[in-house]
Amino acid sequence: MGLTTIDKQDSSLRAAALALCLLFLSACGANQVIVDSQFPQPALDPIPITLGVYFSEEFKTHTFVDEPEAETERGWVVETGAAQMSLWQTILNAMFQKVVYLKEAPSTETPNTEVQSVLIPTISDLQYAIPAHTNTKVFELWLKYDIALTDHTGDSLAEWSMTAYGKTPEAFMQSNQEAVGAAAIVALRDAGANFAVNFPKVPAVSEWLERATDETSSREDTP
Repeated sequence: MGLTTIDKQDSSLRAAALALCLLFLSACGANQVIVDSQFPQPALDPIPITLGVYFSEEFKTHTFVDEPEAETERGWVVETGAAQMSLWQTILNAMFQKVVYLKEAPSTETPNTEVQSVLIPTISDLQYAIPAHTNTKVFELWLKYDIALTDHTGDSLAEWSMTAYGKTPEAFMQSNQEAVGAAAIVALRDAGANFAVNFPKVPAVSEWLERATDETSSREDTP
């Protein structure tokens, strides 16, 4: 699961391509939205494990770019990275007894013995609908995540996908950009609630949690 040299080169190329695209769209007057929000910490009973979490640079700086289909339209640039980090850190810190944020994904060459497992979320898709697309006054946004849970050496324990949805009426916002940003925040809150409720229900995760909590209890009982 660790990033190989090729993976890092691909990430650098994607980042460079994104930067050029953002520069072009900015010059063309694209609609720009920076989603930045603080999320309340939920009241949860922490799962008694030490969880490692790895956020890739692509995740931390996630930006959705939609180029205009016609010369008369304006493109969209929606930056969700800061809000993603705020949401996931808030949820994970509430869900688990201890959370360790890692600078790199674990691998057999670089295992992390400080944690019992490592969570690696990625954003696989973001779609939106605005009045120009749907002929309504409601802004909608959909997010899809691919989530991996590995052991401390990077071997897979579980993999699953998760979706989130948010919408905000335009009538309550002063601009289209504000409305899209508000819809994104609602979608992120939906993602947090979805993850908190369904994480222990994923079959492979449920099996692993039972083993991990038993191991934690055994260590605590050992004098």
